[in-house]
Amino acid sequence: MKPSVLAEACRQVQLRCDDARLLRAHSASVYLLPTERAVARISFPEHEGLRPERSPAIARWLLSQGYPATEPLLDHAIELDGATVTFWVYYPQDAVDIPPASKLGGLLRRLHALPAPPFPLPEYQPLAGLGLALDEPSTLSEDNREWIRERREVLVDQYQRLDSYLGVGLVHGDAYTGNTLWDGDEVLLGDWDEASIAPRELDLINVYQDIRYGTPESELSAFSEAYGWDARDWPGFTTLRDMRDLHTLTGFIRRSLRDPFVAAELQLRIEVLRNPDDRRLWSAAN
Repeated sequence: MKPSVLAEACRQVQLRCDDARLLRAHSASVYLLPTERAVARISFPEHEGLRPERSPAIARWLLSQGYPATEPLLDHAIELDGATVTFWVYYPQDAVDIPPASKLGGLLRRLHALPAPPFPLPEYQPLAGLGLALDEPSTLSEDNREWIRERREVLVDQYQRLDSYLGVGLVHGDAYTGNTLWDGDEVLLGDWDEASIAPRELDLINVYQDIRYGTPESELSAFSEAYGWDARDWPGFTTLRDMRDLHTLTGFIRRSLRDPFVAAELQLRIEVLRNPDDRRLWSAAN
């Protein structure tokens, strides 16, 4: 289905895609269009919390503010067969390492200092996608499904009672180093599909949660220093960190029936979360 959606969207905007190559498929499927030096992002409505149709306008406004966001190739989205397709400038990342967390810290400090955008954004809905995924077929046992459901309810209730230190405003919504890109010597922040209004601390949690994947303390400290504040000193940190832990299960639940690696990683993560003494590291999604 996705290749046909891509072909039709490209036809509508007169872009070539006969040499398209899938780069990744998580909440959105991302295709490289080599001839056009462009990237196409295809999102489907089952991913609750995504607002891909807003992404080009958000990025364009950020660029107008001098903010280093990825640049949309088109300033509008293509709605097609229940999918949303957006097109972006391609930034080759061949033979370079992912930007360090300190770069992301600086980008988030700048983002959170911007004025409110001149258009409405939705309020962040905590763990909305996870709630939907729990009702879909998966490899989850009933015991694990109910544990996740109950844990989600507890954390959503705690989230509603958070006292934000940084205040409520525009957040990226999925700020981690995998959404940063080199453009020469500059680092850009991309993937604005989850931009919303929320406590700004939400944008900081992902990097600290990377300790699950073996990120060293030195990198977390460099991130905190670049941002200018360490979220681990804030009383609400544990709630947001635990929310991020659960959030990462969403895509694994949806893909568990068709990918044995995903099913095994999902089970490992749940075992770690249910046993605080289990220190096994997590593996990133393919």
